[in-house]
Amino acid sequence: MGDRMNRFSLYAALIVGAISAPALSQGQIGTVERGAYICELPGDAAGAVGVEQPEESFVIESASRYSSPQGSGTYLRRDNQIIMTSGPRNGTAYQMIARGFLRKIVDGQPGRLRCVRQGE
Repeated sequence: MGDRMNRFSLYAALIVGAISAPALSQGQIGTVERGAYICELPGDAAGAVGVEQPEESFVIESASRYSSPQGSGTYLRRDNQIIMTSGPRNGTAYQMIARGFLRKIVDGQPGRLRCVRQGE
């Protein structure tokens, strides 16, 4: 009976681990600070620090809603990744570098486009 109990305990632990692992790997759900995020590409040494990209800018309106020049939708934040989940930017993702500072994800990595929250 002892061998049977040990196997049962092992199976139970494996099942619990398999069930909880995907939930843990997805990260904590959070929100993004409300306000206007102005997006820009880096400038060069001879000119402006950044080159504004107005079509990429957006406003975080509430705990899960954004609006952009193209329309509005919803987003989801998990840990430091923000994914637009509906609307015209559905599937667009950003990496939160610091509070109020995001980088658009391109090919799975933070790209050159940066979005900075404007002060109020």
